[in-house]
Amino acid sequence: MTLAGKNIAILIAPRGTEEPEFVQPRHAVEQAGATVTVLGLESGEAQTNNGDLDPGGSYAVDRLVADVSADEFDGLIIPGGTVGADKLRADDDVIALVAAFINDGKPVGAICHGPWLLVEADAVEGRSLTSYPTLETDILNAGGHWSDEEVVVDQGLVTSRNPDDLPAFCAKLVEEFAEGRHEAA
Repeated sequence: MTLAGKNIAILIAPRGTEEPEFVQPRHAVEQAGATVTVLGLESGEAQTNNGDLDPGGSYAVDRLVADVSADEFDGLIIPGGTVGADKLRADDDVIALVAAFINDGKPVGAICHGPWLLVEADAVEGRSLTSYPTLETDILNAGGHWSDEEVVVDQGLVTSRNPDDLPAFCAKLVEEFAEGRHEAA
């Protein structure tokens, strides 16, 4: 499956994004031929974490979230990490961007604590998804249907629970990004 010609955005928080949930999906879509743009809250580099507590690597931020539009991209990846996802969901520009992707029917992948952003963007009502187990109540309260599965796909929305699910998550991301926009159900 090829993603040649596709432009995919991936979010990164300043200190707190879970490294494997950033690195592996990015690598998977690049290997499939996509161009990936790293979107952050601050310019420069952002440091990831491993297991929420241990420092990970530093990665260049290509563009600021405040300076982009969903129209520029074919899909969005939302990595997890408790601290990173919490920082991202507190930013109005991030939430507006996530909502724009969902409202446009563009594919979005969110793993672990990443679905918090979907809750904040009011994008889970009536949708089926999974996440890190502690988000179950948030998703249910937002009107979503939560299940404990390695990957759940609902009209272009791809969600997974944790780094152990990355192989299935990455495969479904590539598949959904290749399919492209999904019309509202």
